[in-house]
Amino acid sequence: MKNFIESLKILYWQLSSKKEQTVARLLFNYSLTVSTAESCTGGLISSRLTNISGSSNFIKENFITYSIDAKVNNLGVDRNLIDKYGVVSSKCAIAMAEGLFERTNQDICLAITGVAGPSNSSGKPPGTAFISIKNNYCTKVKEIKLNSHLGRRTLKFLFSEEALDFLIEFINENYAAITSANKS
Repeated sequence: MKNFIESLKILYWQLSSKKEQTVARLLFNYSLTVSTAESCTGGLISSRLTNISGSSNFIKENFITYSIDAKVNNLGVDRNLIDKYGVVSSKCAIAMAEGLFERTNQDICLAITGVAGPSNSSGKPPGTAFISIKNNYCTKVKEIKLNSHLGRRTLKFLFSEEALDFLIEFINENYAAITSANKS
């Protein structure tokens, strides 16, 4: 019964969330491109963004870098950094976003690493994630701590919600002022 109720909650959230549409509108309005590197969400952010008609105008390539080897080989994350700070860390998320930015040459790069559970990873409980976003001007990172008793699918969806929220906030902070200045 618990899994059924959780599945209904996820379905409701998926049907009612409009965050990917907001991201798409902002990317279209500012003529920006975005790439993602996902670990704990397994491509869910990319999937949500590519559900938008015309998404090929703002998405050129995305990566699912679930394993340590994928982070090292595809994004250039230093294995020593992972050994020192863990794969679920702000340092790893930043390195993922920076590596993605170097490899894809997109306007904005978003990376996420975390623990969807059910067990701990890198000494972090389920519900812990780090999201990093990079553009030409700055890199930002955000730690997410959700209820560790939520199921894996719920955590993945909520991580994707948090990532899209962070992306909306990032675009509004970094590009709205530029557009306003250009109109003056």
